[in-house]
Amino acid sequence: MKRIVVIGLGNFGAAVAETLYAGGQEVAALDADEKRVERIAPRVTLAAVGDGKDIKTLERIGAREADAAVVSMGDDIAESVLTALALRDIGVQEIYVKVVSDNHARVMEKIGVTETIFPEKESGMRLGRRVASRWLLNYVELTPGFSIQEMVVPLPWINRSLRQLELPKNYRVSVVAVHDVLTDRVSTIPDPDEPLRDSDTLLLAGKEADLAKIAEIK
Repeated sequence: MKRIVVIGLGNFGAAVAETLYAGGQEVAALDADEKRVERIAPRVTLAAVGDGKDIKTLERIGAREADAAVVSMGDDIAESVLTALALRDIGVQEIYVKVVSDNHARVMEKIGVTETIFPEKESGMRLGRRVASRWLLNYVELTPGFSIQEMVVPLPWINRSLRQLELPKNYRVSVVAVHDVLTDRVSTIPDPDEPLRDSDTLLLAGKEADLAKIAEIK
């Protein structure tokens, strides 16, 4: 069990806090808005009203002993920056920050936070890729230039096997898993000779440019 502090309980922060708590983590949630704190209190370990920039407040909710912190301060960049600095001052090693712009992300990276998250931008990029491709279901960037995408089996691939398709050779991507949606069976080591069905989805990993070529298959 980890101790995680979540500061800022808007839609994003509250979702993170609830997910962590449901996954068995110890979660301390903090927000200046009493109504937000009251709403989340039954779904976290500790919920408190207070200022995330105040070190005494952070110590009161156990942030000094926390394994990680998540900062989600809405559009208030100054509050976000000062909260991250306060967490740094009390020794929190892992700090994840929701950002609202590229400049906000740059400031946070200069501070040395563990990771910046830009939910609106990331969601927009995923939706854009899904709309542009008839096969794409989901898309996650792991590192710059390298991603994982989930897609339905393109029509030209149905009833063909992975061995026949030779995806590593022909497209320079790897098959991470095959999911049969009808039976909900997931094969993390797919049978290379089993024909792909129209009920299958594929989880593929590779460079963005290579994955994009597959998404454009007619």
